[in-house]
Amino acid sequence: MAWNIVFEPLVPLLLVVLLAMPGIVALAYAAWRGARGAPWRTVALAILVLAVLNPTIRQEEREAVPDIAAIVVDRSLSQKIGSRPTETDAALARLQERLAREEGIETRIVPVESNPGDETGSALFTALERALADVPRERIAGAIFITDGQVHDVPENAASLGFDAPVHALIVGRKNERDRRLHVIEAPRFGIVDEPVALSFRVDETAADDGVTGGRATVTISVDGVPEATVDTAIGEQTDVTLSLKHGGANVIEIEVAEGPDELTLLNNRAVVVATGIRDRLRVLLVSGEPHPGERTWRNLLKADPSVDLVHFTILRPPEKQDGTPTGELSLITFPTRELFDEKLDQFDLIIFDRYKRRGVLPIAYFLNIVDYVENGGAFLAASGPAFATPFSIYRTPLATILPAQPTGGTTVGGFVPRVTDTGARHPVTADLPGSEAEPLLWGRWFRTIDVNVSQGKVLMDAPGERPLMVLDHAGKGRVAQILSDHIWLWSRGYEGGGPQAELLRRLAHWLMKEPDLEEEKLSASVRQDMLTIERRTMEDVATAARLTAPSGIVTEITLDETAPGRFSATVPVRELGLYRISQGDLSVVAASGPLNPREYSDVRATDKLMRPITRATGGGVWWVGENASATPGIRTVRANHTAAADSWLGLRRNEKYLVHAVRQTPLLVGPLALLLILGALALAWWREGR
Repeated sequence: MAWNIVFEPLVPLLLVVLLAMPGIVALAYAAWRGARGAPWRTVALAILVLAVLNPTIRQEEREAVPDIAAIVVDRSLSQKIGSRPTETDAALARLQERLAREEGIETRIVPVESNPGDETGSALFTALERALADVPRERIAGAIFITDGQVHDVPENAASLGFDAPVHALIVGRKNERDRRLHVIEAPRFGIVDEPVALSFRVDETAADDGVTGGRATVTISVDGVPEATVDTAIGEQTDVTLSLKHGGANVIEIEVAEGPDELTLLNNRAVVVATGIRDRLRVLLVSGEPHPGERTWRNLLKADPSVDLVHFTILRPPEKQDGTPTGELSLITFPTRELFDEKLDQFDLIIFDRYKRRGVLPIAYFLNIVDYVENGGAFLAASGPAFATPFSIYRTPLATILPAQPTGGTTVGGFVPRVTDTGARHPVTADLPGSEAEPLLWGRWFRTIDVNVSQGKVLMDAPGERPLMVLDHAGKGRVAQILSDHIWLWSRGYEGGGPQAELLRRLAHWLMKEPDLEEEKLSASVRQDMLTIERRTMEDVATAARLTAPSGIVTEITLDETAPGRFSATVPVRELGLYRISQGDLSVVAASGPLNPREYSDVRATDKLMRPITRATGGGVWWVGENASATPGIRTVRANHTAAADSWLGLRRNEKYLVHAVRQTPLLVGPLALLLILGALALAWWREGR
């Protein structure tokens, strides 16, 4: 309960003054003339004015409200180094114990975790602002930060805080820490596959006084987890390295410097760069044996891709076709067999023989060159027609050593709808082809197949009676594919609804040219919205558990669940920034969580330099509590504008705010009482003047 006297005028104050002025003038004149009743008349006027001002006794039922003190606890990545988590917990426990003994203070604990997708670093003041958003500014007693000092959103001045109260900092760590750090200066974002790209970096070894030490360090550079180079670099100097990207798509480049003396952490000894590999124009050699309706299909498909350089020849005039026409009068281009199949064969990414048959154009030695080209990493596709079943078949050449399907000498004619085999349902070339999920298939019919025996390789598509239509195989370091029908062009013409001809041939060509996304055995991983998704594609019926290594080095076995034939996957949450490594048998892959080189790791040394300006501006203080939790300061409450920090204690402002639940008011001069007093004063004035 509290009471005080307040005035609640019955009329505006200006009107009270105007009404009182004549009386004041008259009383002044009477006093000047020496009238004996002037003092009592003055009392009467004063009582009248006081009655109009209406003095009132106000009684309030009040409830004191506590002040709010926030303790911001830094739980970011740099605070998880060494003994910092334990030291943080000890300092927090001591603060809570001492705050519990202070009456009138409510404590709010504000833990600040690292956000894997955030590049802003340790945003402690942003978290403080959110935590106090519902608190009136006049109730804030102060803020205490328990941190290593690496705070990346410190306000420029005290006014930016939004409240007038002291800010204190308890620094966890050591004053003499030193660390070795890796900085990427220049890194490629894109690069042509197998072409050189430049990478620049610098290794800094920084002591507590920010001085850079000398010496040398060993740096290892890996691409997709495979070591590519080891460099001996001078500390503090820029180092330039030339690398090459191995495949199209994302190439993860890791740069790691060896551990230094008295290393604080190895977390910032590694940097990651993702460079997108772009293939240069792909060179394809298409050789058509003779004109046929499907020849244009191949040409249109390959010419539609701007990344493909197509060299196309059709054998229109074989050696046996001699009609005496002089060569100079022929409009046909001479087939440059020696240039293509001897001198420049290895410059092509894919060779296609479309309904080609032995006609004496290519000597046996050139077929041997094609075999060598494939076994050394090249790609060969044979789209077969009826000639494949005759003595003029290319199977009757050295190509037989790499072709997986052997002709039996016959062909089968009759309408049928091609189907994807069980093996094909697992293979990336034919899995999930548009329309393959329908039953019956919504594809148009073909009308001819070449009868073969498949001795090796995988049959991805077949005709009724298990007659192979598409066979794929590996030959040495290269790849081979056979299409055992010349009627795929019917799909491109939309016959009976057509079929996924363009998509099928696109996948087939890219598989032959070893596109990573079309590998039969493939392990991939990606991070989206703090979840790591691991996907495994295999031709096997089962997939073993994947081995997951977190950035901190923790290893976990992850079981993969089958989602489709030959497809297995698992999803796990990610709680750390950095590079996750996933391996399964001979396959391995890496996935980056959050920023590749997070700001949190740029400098992990404990420091008071960032927090000291804001603590000084608000009257707070800074204490180092890492080595000894007992150094945690005591707590006092202080009034505004008083000292809020000393060597052994920190101050929280006492605001003395309260809530009013009820108000009672009692007037001091009610009308009758005021009138009685005025009349009494006037009577005394007349009595005095009558004497």
